[in-house]
Amino acid sequence: MIHRSFPHPRPARRTPARARRTSRSLLALTAMAALVSVDLPDTAAGQPLGVTARAASGASADRVGALFAGGLDGGHFCTAAVVRSDDRDVIATAAHCLGSPDSTVFAPGYRDGSAPYGTWRITGVHVARGWTAGEDPDDDIAFATVVPADGVPAGAGRVEDLVGGFPVAAGQPDDATVTVIGYPRDEETPLRCTDTTDLFSDTQRRIGCPDLSGGTSGSPWLVDGALAGVLGGHEGGGTVPEISYSAVLGDRAVELYREAAEAG
Repeated sequence: MIHRSFPHPRPARRTPARARRTSRSLLALTAMAALVSVDLPDTAAGQPLGVTARAASGASADRVGALFAGGLDGGHFCTAAVVRSDDRDVIATAAHCLGSPDSTVFAPGYRDGSAPYGTWRITGVHVARGWTAGEDPDDDIAFATVVPADGVPAGAGRVEDLVGGFPVAAGQPDDATVTVIGYPRDEETPLRCTDTTDLFSDTQRRIGCPDLSGGTSGSPWLVDGALAGVLGGHEGGGTVPEISYSAVLGDRAVELYREAAEAG
């Protein structure tokens, strides 16, 4: 694993193999046990499977935000989400969304042109060597640290202090039920869809949800309120808005998460 940025942004998407992943567990990192076990917001209640709708404001949606080029006037092109860390400053997204981290800002809870929690600039990017060396779709996940930029409420502290953060979960079963929350480029509010997933390959998970078009790359894939992947991977997340992909969250991603959480 390495800690660096990479040279060029890829257009943000957006866009049956069998494996024996039958166990599901929250990360058992001794130093991070408190980050993965409590206060899980309900991300799936009340919405039919396979239906995409606008995500209402609330604990889950406010932890998700849009990534902008430079500022709110630059247009949003990807999605990211706050995850738990000791320093309360880590977000998760797709690696292909962070080709230009110095000019990228994160706006959690962005809605209708407003950033209620301000914008946050990226200070560090953690991506796997497989991504920087050859853009391996199995490594299309990144964790980044952020600090306040513009419009952050006075005395806010860190981003997780404002909106909370999702715990991170690895080892999900093949047929996990996943909730995706993300921002298409042509939408000013986030969309949300819940459906049962399956494995496209041993290393790629897929979900059938309509209307998850360009801009939803990096959207969190949530299982029981914990982040179990991000929209990306195969075909940059998918070439049609009806089928989306995520790299299976494995040991390399867990190590990236650990690095980012310790680097804050």
